[in-house]
Amino acid sequence: MVSIAQLQATLTSNPDEALLRQYSCSANLNLYDSPNCDRLATQAAKGRHLRIVSLRADESDKNTATSIKVQLCEDDYPGWLAISDLDRLELAFQLYQANALSEAEIKQRLPAAIAFTHAAMQTPNEYLWGGTLGPNYDCSGLMQAAFNSVGVWLPRDAYQQEAFTQPISIDDLQPGDLIFFGPAHKATHVALYLGEGNYIHSSGKNQGRNGIGIDVLSENGHEVSQAYYRQLRGAGRIVASYQPRLIETGKA
Repeated sequence: MVSIAQLQATLTSNPDEALLRQYSCSANLNLYDSPNCDRLATQAAKGRHLRIVSLRADESDKNTATSIKVQLCEDDYPGWLAISDLDRLELAFQLYQANALSEAEIKQRLPAAIAFTHAAMQTPNEYLWGGTLGPNYDCSGLMQAAFNSVGVWLPRDAYQQEAFTQPISIDDLQPGDLIFFGPAHKATHVALYLGEGNYIHSSGKNQGRNGIGIDVLSENGHEVSQAYYRQLRGAGRIVASYQPRLIETGKA
């Protein structure tokens, strides 16, 4: 169990050491997109590692702080953790080490990643912004969870996943590739290609199915398929597992 007093002492006395120290999640955790912890950013499954970046900037007093800024180790994703969840962190005695996988190794794992999404679809679910744990996912959370289930890490958000993958043409799509949607400046939605023009994704209430479903990559399909087809940006192939960035400290 980690206490706010311990974190305050470490962050004050040795900030470089604090940045390098990793903690293990002893239970599933929610991370938020602001210090107020009022909107979900992502979720961390039991066993994931994170770093403590800082206490809430305007509430550094250990008696009034309500959240701490953290960064997940596997995908470098930032978020805010409620102080009430500190008892779900334990000091990690072994640092997270990313697996280096070849494109061929990843290709062998694609059928299992696809099977994960089908199983997730069969479980009652609805769209959840920030969801990565299930049964409720957002679009990129479903992709990350599916590939993590077979030992392949992806970045967290759709636009990050687009930048991470090897660009391919729509005509070259193969099962297991990712398809990206959104405006010209940024990918805002991602889906997993299944073959024969079909893809699986978790879509929201406004434009989608409020959960996981299968649509067709065509302007002539279901109204949901048509809506996303009008926003089609491109596709990408996963040829590597994400490698976290090195942490920079103030030491020379």
